[in-house]
Amino acid sequence: MKSKQLMGLTLFGITALWLSILILPAGAEMNVQVGINLPPFIQFSAPPEMIVLPETDVYVVPDVQDDIFFYDGWWWRPWKGNWYRSQSHDRDWAHFSGVPVFYNEVPKEWRQHYKNHDWKGRRWQYERIPHQQVQQNWQGWKKDKHWKNNKNWGVEESNFQQQEHGQQPQVQEQGNQGKGHGGKGKGHGK
Repeated sequence: MKSKQLMGLTLFGITALWLSILILPAGAEMNVQVGINLPPFIQFSAPPEMIVLPETDVYVVPDVQDDIFFYDGWWWRPWKGNWYRSQSHDRDWAHFSGVPVFYNEVPKEWRQHYKNHDWKGRRWQYERIPHQQVQQNWQGWKKDKHWKNNKNWGVEESNFQQQEHGQQPQVQEQGNQGKGHGGKGKGHGK
C-alpha cells in the first residue's frame, strides 16, 4: 500500500509542478543562462583610434588595457582563454570557437613595440587612424596593399613583403637588385 501512496504523491507533485508552470502570470519571465560568460564592457568616450601592425592588415586599439583587434570587418578580443567577436567595438560580443587566423601574425610583444616606437629594431612612426576611416577603408587598403605600398607601415628603412597567413615576414635586401648601371634595369652596361 505504501508503494501506491508514494506513486500517487509523486504523480500529484509532477502534476502540480506542470500546472504551476502553465498558469504563470502573463508578465512573468523565465530566465535561462548558458555557461559562456561574455567579456566585460569597455567604456569608450568616443570610437577608438587604431594603429595597423606592420607586415599585417591587423588593426589594434593601443589605448586600452585589453587587447582589441579589428580584422576583416570584425572586432576581436580575447578574454579568459576564449575569443569573442563583434561588428561593433563596444557591444554585442559573441563567443568565437577557436583562435582567429590573423592572431598568428600578431607578435605577443606588440604593445612594447608600440610604446618604444620600434618594430624589429627599426624606428616605427605608426599612424593613429580614426575609427571611421578604418571602417570605411579597410577593404580597399587590404586589396591595394595600402600600408605596404604607400606607407611601409610607418617602419623606416625597411622593405617588408607582406606575409600571407601563417608565413614568416620577409625583408628584401637593399641594393641595386635588377638595376644595372645603364638605367634600363639590365646588365652592367658591358
